[in-house]
Amino acid sequence: MLSRKGLIPEDYLPTRLAEGVLQPKLFKAKPGKARFVAKNGTCNVAHTNIREQGRFLLDVFTTLVDLKWLHTIIIFTMSFLCSWLLFGMIWWLIAFAHGDMDQRGGDFVPCVTGIHSFASAFLFSIEVQVTIGFGGRMITEECVSAIIVLIVQNIVGLVINAIMLGCIFMKTAQANRRAETLIFSKHAVISVRNNKLCFMIRIGDLRKSMIISATVRLQVVRRSTTNEGEVVPLDQIDIHIDNPVGTNGVFLVSPLIICHVIDKDSPLYELSAFDLQHEDIEVIVVLEGVVETTGITTQARTSYVSEEILWGQRFVPTVSAEDGMYAVDYCKFGNTTKVSTPCCSAKKLDEAGGIARFKLNEGVTLRATVRRRRGSVVRRSRKEM
Repeated sequence: MLSRKGLIPEDYLPTRLAEGVLQPKLFKAKPGKARFVAKNGTCNVAHTNIREQGRFLLDVFTTLVDLKWLHTIIIFTMSFLCSWLLFGMIWWLIAFAHGDMDQRGGDFVPCVTGIHSFASAFLFSIEVQVTIGFGGRMITEECVSAIIVLIVQNIVGLVINAIMLGCIFMKTAQANRRAETLIFSKHAVISVRNNKLCFMIRIGDLRKSMIISATVRLQVVRRSTTNEGEVVPLDQIDIHIDNPVGTNGVFLVSPLIICHVIDKDSPLYELSAFDLQHEDIEVIVVLEGVVETTGITTQARTSYVSEEILWGQRFVPTVSAEDGMYAVDYCKFGNTTKVSTPCCSAKKLDEAGGIARFKLNEGVTLRATVRRRRGSVVRRSRKEM
């Protein structure tokens, strides 16, 4: 099961979800296969040779939100320190130019009282910007330049505070935080459902607060070649999801099995059980919706490579009725069981007349083979006699 960065700890469950499902020994996984989307939803794409790095500075706020928490805290700490030091230097220059640091008595009125060194000017800069106001140092109406600096520093401090609070709020309320409780099964399965060969996955939501207008999209990423000979290394092909209401919208209250019927319009139409393990394909699943409590759109992603698609398996039920209500057993979320499934492709099934016709022909062939074997045994016994 994909638990997005270890959402469900292993000691929480008696058995790891879907970990007990073993792949057939006939098919061996390809080591080190690159995937477009990782199991935790991150895109496995490295951007290199970006020459116009200045574009990131044009949208400073988004850049700060995208940074890690440590980098964000360091940037804001340095912003405050630099602004305090800058305006502390300005207050010291104003006091030095006006002669406030010369010990004079009588009727001399300084621009800022209590400034005798750069340290006192730095402390006054902090008091002005964070509006502490201890009272030992204060500005007078003697210098117009000091009043202007006071106004400018207050504005700069308000701007830094606004950016910092907005950035921290957006980082704490990011949509991907809600996606931490949206889970996917570790494996996808292919089996017969309603007399059709289907590709299925299971999704679930661990929170009681719902995802409004939840939609699920499936894409197949594979290497393809156009009719003109152009090689497309990551060709993204949308695949249709079988939904009774006719849309991709789902009511995600309990774990759901998302089903894709492998028909003639499906990119999996010509793949058999053997071909699937040797085909370099990846199925990407994207779950989107609006968070009920915050109204923010969230998105959860995962992917399944060919080695993670189990042929001839189906998911076991997880919902049961107990004491007048429905209970969901997440210990069975990713568990599968073997079912009778043809190993040929959906295309060959259609050519054979469908799953029912295929089973009938397979039974006739099997009976004929058994009769031939019995006849050969009888002939051998007669010869021995």
